[in-house]
Amino acid sequence: MFERHQGGENALLVQLQINNEEPGDSDEFRELVESAGVKVVEFISGSRSRPDPKYFVGKGKAEEVQQRIQQTGADVVIFDHALSPAQERNLERELECKVVDRAGLILDIFAQRARSFEGKLQVELAQLKHLSTRLIRGWTHLERQKGGIGLRGPGETQLETDRRLLNNRIKHINKRLDKVQKQRQQGRRSRQRAETPTVSLVGYTNAGKSTLFNTMTGATVYAEDQLFATLDATIRRVEIADAGPVVLADTVGFIRQLPHDLVAAFRSTLEETKQAHLLLHIIDASHPDRKDRIDQVNLVLAEIEADEIHQIEIYNKIDLLDDVEPRVDYDENGLAKRIWLSSKTGNGIDLVIESLKEFFGREFVHCWVKLEPSDAKLRAKFYELGVVISESDPEDGGFLIEVSMQKHRLEEIIPNQSNILPCKNVESRLNN
Repeated sequence: MFERHQGGENALLVQLQINNEEPGDSDEFRELVESAGVKVVEFISGSRSRPDPKYFVGKGKAEEVQQRIQQTGADVVIFDHALSPAQERNLERELECKVVDRAGLILDIFAQRARSFEGKLQVELAQLKHLSTRLIRGWTHLERQKGGIGLRGPGETQLETDRRLLNNRIKHINKRLDKVQKQRQQGRRSRQRAETPTVSLVGYTNAGKSTLFNTMTGATVYAEDQLFATLDATIRRVEIADAGPVVLADTVGFIRQLPHDLVAAFRSTLEETKQAHLLLHIIDASHPDRKDRIDQVNLVLAEIEADEIHQIEIYNKIDLLDDVEPRVDYDENGLAKRIWLSSKTGNGIDLVIESLKEFFGREFVHCWVKLEPSDAKLRAKFYELGVVISESDPEDGGFLIEVSMQKHRLEEIIPNQSNILPCKNVESRLNN
């Protein structure tokens, strides 16, 4: 579709400090590029009071980049910044080389990592939205004349055709994603009916979310020491003693300057986070810029309206720190605020389980319920909710059911408190 410069195996990286702001993380930038399967041959840095409207870097720096391209043989220039379509077009024309900005780089990584049908659709949607603003540069080789009948070139017609095809494809993907979202909503509604709480794992990319998820659930989600190893939300049910079942959701990692198109495209996946009862915010405790990364995650949570959900900070990778043992820091209400652990070695995982038990077990009861012989429907209701532990046959008939469930839910089903019996009283009676 486009006449663009080809190539992209050897990259020259460009990162500027704008207006005395904090410079971007150069190590993270390199990691992103290497995650895309590209070899870094040169890194150019600099500073400007404000971006140049034509080249972003200014004419002098553009000439320096051009010289380095000739010296190193780079065939792609990657910017750690968001470039406008015009800036990309001008730079490609000036450098005679393929140019990719930060958003395009992240989209490329996502395209390589998407595995599920939904994930591939979400990435394609984000790519098409990103591409739709850059269509015009693909047709500079065609006539761009303007005038009356007989003077119009074919370029305008072709451009309009491509825009229509792109818009049609975007509409088609949105319809398919809407169907997937409805399926997810049905799953969430069934969990809500059973009152099964959801815990969503969030955090900066490569903080160790999937490793923690696998350790806690016994799952085999792909987990590697690389950026954006996980794109597809994975859900597993975990039984917490004295707190009942809890659903854990592993989600896509966040990153600085995450493209808005990508956030919008992954709305159905991020919905698991928005609807969660508790967030486990996984943090790489060994990273020198961990505070900034915490702030970046909280910014994305605010963008998807999940910033009001209670969160417990999980300081992971303490095996990379000296003299740090697994521990829990509590807030003024006696609930876990921070947990220090290593998901790789498993040290401290029990503290997460205990904290979930404390958080969700506050309103939890373990007791016996006595039902009359005519209460067969109520008995079936308890089994439907999956809260029955055991059942005994009382001498006077009816049903005697041992349950473990949320207190307010039990009181809704059994308003008569005399039918709710403490476990110790019933167990001693049964033993005798």
